[in-house]
Amino acid sequence: MRRTLRLLANVKPARYLVAGNPTGLTGLYTHSSPRSSLLFLYSRTLEKLQKFPESSLYRKSIEAQTKHRMAIVEAAVPPGYQEWAQRAQKIIRENPEEFTIATNAKIGGAKAFTVTSGSSVFVHRADPQPEDLRHEEWDGERDEGAGSEGLRGAEEREDPRLESVYERKPPESPDKVEWEPEPQMTADQVEEIENKIGAGLIEEVVQMAESELKLIDIMYEAKVWQSLEEKPPAGQWEYFERNAS
Repeated sequence: MRRTLRLLANVKPARYLVAGNPTGLTGLYTHSSPRSSLLFLYSRTLEKLQKFPESSLYRKSIEAQTKHRMAIVEAAVPPGYQEWAQRAQKIIRENPEEFTIATNAKIGGAKAFTVTSGSSVFVHRADPQPEDLRHEEWDGERDEGAGSEGLRGAEEREDPRLESVYERKPPESPDKVEWEPEPQMTADQVEEIENKIGAGLIEEVVQMAESELKLIDIMYEAKVWQSLEEKPPAGQWEYFERNAS
């Protein structure tokens, strides 16, 4: 019922979820691009698992789960995605220097760089966080009004010698790239993914994928594929079964 109410409350006329709207879970808001985020996280997960021995049970289980969920997400293609992908690839080819980790390329006001994983190319966005002046520490100085150190008063602004300074516009960033946002999935596509994966809302699935990606490094450092130093007692890892006899 909660998922149904969420879909009814947070959709546009074309049945698209509105990014940033509450999902019904405290502190969790509708994701702006869950499909691309999941595909990127799953690709990185499969890539990192290659460091583990093929005999590792951890690698086998996580690899199987990740491939299964990745196939579900890939099957939900947003309307107009193929056309958008062609335009996006063209922009990347025409501006290769703007889509690297070493530069400060801007896409819609956000820093961006390309990440290659397998045969796929992802454009990673780092949206700037809004600044809250209430969190800035006060330095103890009192506001002396116009004309004091800092901002100039009206009389000084009328000085013709300073007119060019005040009217000068800041130069535009040369690495600005006009980028078209990726098409959104419809609300029905999001609901279909959630039902097939069966792990809650798609925003929760994104959080789990992020946690799993971080966990891989921890498991690799622990060398979980090696045998335990202390052997477990016989039958410790066997599940309880009803004795038919």
